[in-house]
Amino acid sequence: MEGVLVRKIKKICVFCGANSGKDVAFVNAAFHLGKVLGKRKIDLVYGGGKLGLMGCVSTAVAQHERQVLGIIPSAFTINNLVGETCGKEIKVATMQERLVMMMELSDAFIALPGGFGTLEELFQMISWAQLNIHNKPIGVLNINGFFNGLLSFVDHAVKQEFITSRARKILISATTADELVDKLQAFRFEPDPALSKLKWSPSSSQKEKLDLTLRL
Repeated sequence: MEGVLVRKIKKICVFCGANSGKDVAFVNAAFHLGKVLGKRKIDLVYGGGKLGLMGCVSTAVAQHERQVLGIIPSAFTINNLVGETCGKEIKVATMQERLVMMMELSDAFIALPGGFGTLEELFQMISWAQLNIHNKPIGVLNINGFFNGLLSFVDHAVKQEFITSRARKILISATTADELVDKLQAFRFEPDPALSKLKWSPSSSQKEKLDLTLRL
């Protein structure tokens, strides 16, 4: 990465499935991502608990003596629904509060394979970046082509002029953990000139008549 301005990343938020998936490669990649974060001295923010890929990546980061923070809705902690969080845990009231806290406490975001929840988290962060609510890099770890269909759909939306070419650059992808972290560190945010004029107050739910639930 010689000659490239490297972004300082201390904490990465990982979105991923509470299931392990059909392909053992997903589990192996989650453990390997945790190992890579540990070796690079990057701490983990995630959704809490120990289920599925969430448990794999958090366990691996902790094993490499980096800090792990699970942000979890209180509803999930009833009857030990998702298992014990590996590391420190913050309980919140709502899913939206959880996502806002993840955004505020992280320097970058990575999505591993997962279901609707993972996709919601990923696209919420992308839409907030598009709205200039944050300027943090976002990437998917495309294990065995898991995200090929999603990436193709996004490119299709660009061709149909629902997503701008500038906004398309927000979503980074790579097939290995090391490559993805390198890309996140090299990411340079290019806000839309019109949307960059929006002024967001982190302490206010009213953002120039918009709020954090807005999706484009």
